[in-house]
Amino acid sequence: MNSQSQSQQQQQFRRNRAHLSQFNTTQIHPRNPFVVTFWSLMSPGLGYFMQDRTLKAFVTVIWGIFINVKSQINLAILYSFTGRFDMARNVIDKRWFILFLAVYVYGIWDGYRGTVDLNKQYVLADMEDAKLSAFKIASWDINFTDKRSPWVAVMWSAFTPGLGYLYLHKVISGLFMIGWCIIVVYMSHMLEAVHFSMHGYFQQAKTVLDMEWLLYLPSTYVFCMMDCYIDAVENNKLFEKEQSQFLREEYPIAGFTMPSLYQE
Repeated sequence: MNSQSQSQQQQQFRRNRAHLSQFNTTQIHPRNPFVVTFWSLMSPGLGYFMQDRTLKAFVTVIWGIFINVKSQINLAILYSFTGRFDMARNVIDKRWFILFLAVYVYGIWDGYRGTVDLNKQYVLADMEDAKLSAFKIASWDINFTDKRSPWVAVMWSAFTPGLGYLYLHKVISGLFMIGWCIIVVYMSHMLEAVHFSMHGYFQQAKTVLDMEWLLYLPSTYVFCMMDCYIDAVENNKLFEKEQSQFLREEYPIAGFTMPSLYQE
C-alpha cells in the first residue's frame, strides 16, 4: 500500500492515534497532566515536548532562553539559593523579566489544559481504532514501528541529551536537544571545569565555570531521560496495536470472536 492510499484511508477516520513521518512518530497517549505541568514549571517548552507539540516546544524553548539571558533569571536563582537576596534583586532586569512572566504562566496553564484535552481525544481515538501506519520511506529517512528498549533510550540520553530521541527516531527533537546541549556546555565552560577538576585544580574549575548557563542543564538532562523512557514504552504499545490490527484484518478465523477491551 503506497503512502497516498494510506493517507486516504486515515482520512476516513475522525481521529488518529499516531502519525508516522520520515522524521518522527507523533502520537497521542494518556499522560499525567500534573507531570506535564511540573516540567512546564521547570523550564518553558518542556511540557510541549511531552505532548509531542514540537513547533510550540521549539519556539517556547528558544523564547525562554533569550528572555532568561536578557533578564538574568538564572543568576537571580543562583544568588537566591545561596542566600544573597540583595544581589538577586539587583541583578535581575525587570524590563525583560516582566515579559517572561506572561508566557511562562501561559505555558504552565496550557500544559495542564492541553494534556487533559489530549487524554480525552485519545480515549475517542482508541475507541475508533483508526488504521495505523507501520512503515514510512522517503527521500531523507526511513521510519517504521518497532520495539525499542526504554532503558537503552535512557542510557543514550544520559550520555548526551538528544541521543535517546534519535534512538526512538524523533530526529528533529533529537537534533534540537543535541544542539541545545552543545550550546549550554560550551557557554558554561563545563568541560574546562571538568578538566581542571580531574587534575585537582578545583579553584580554577570554580573560577572558569559560568553558572548562569550551567543552570540550564539539570532540568533538560533529567527531562530527556524521563521523556525518552515514556516515549519508548508508548512506541512499543503502538507497535503492538498495529500488529494486532494487521492480524485481525489479514488472518481472521471463522467462528472465532476476537476479544475486545470494550466488551462487557
